[in-house]
Amino acid sequence: MKNYKLLKISMRKVIKIMLATENLKEEHQVILRMIKVLIVASDKLEKGEDVPPEVFKKAVDFIRTFADRCHHGKEQDTLFPLMEERGILRHRGPIAVMLMEHEQGRQFVKGLAEALARYQSGDKTAKSAIVENARGYAELLDQHIYKEDNILYPMGDKVLSQSDNRELLEKFEKIEREIIGEGKHEYYLRMISELEKELGIEGGKTKHEHH
Repeated sequence: MKNYKLLKISMRKVIKIMLATENLKEEHQVILRMIKVLIVASDKLEKGEDVPPEVFKKAVDFIRTFADRCHHGKEQDTLFPLMEERGILRHRGPIAVMLMEHEQGRQFVKGLAEALARYQSGDKTAKSAIVENARGYAELLDQHIYKEDNILYPMGDKVLSQSDNRELLEKFEKIEREIIGEGKHEYYLRMISELEKELGIEGGKTKHEHH
């Protein structure tokens, strides 16, 4: 009986490890750290403090490569289509909302990059557009991540089998290799740590209003 209980516990651990959504949730924690960087940098810039444009430039690079092409790529190219195959509609409901918000996020980042280019070429009036787009992206993604972690991913966990999860994790690895390349994950983690240090952010934690 004792062995049976141990087997059940170990099986639960195996199943938990094999959930593809756990990988995506871990990436969310990294993205939330960059969101905190954007919020702090925007506040400082708005107050007239000196924030090197490089801070926002690095944030744009991280968002476009890590958050969008890699993380959102995993969702849009592998997770969402498989969830649709398992009966969760893509054209309406939570998946449709997430896809719409991915596009909204891209527009904020485009606006941020354009404002940053103007600012760097001497147009100081672009400062307000940097702040507006950085905050817009941060607020959108904070809510977006909460909805995925607490609504969409649990829906996926219910319909995806163990073999589905194995297949997804294999595809995730391929996306990481082909889209961001070997060692890039570590590069972006180091980048965030350096930006946190530069901006005086302790522990790298983003305060959530959701509990």
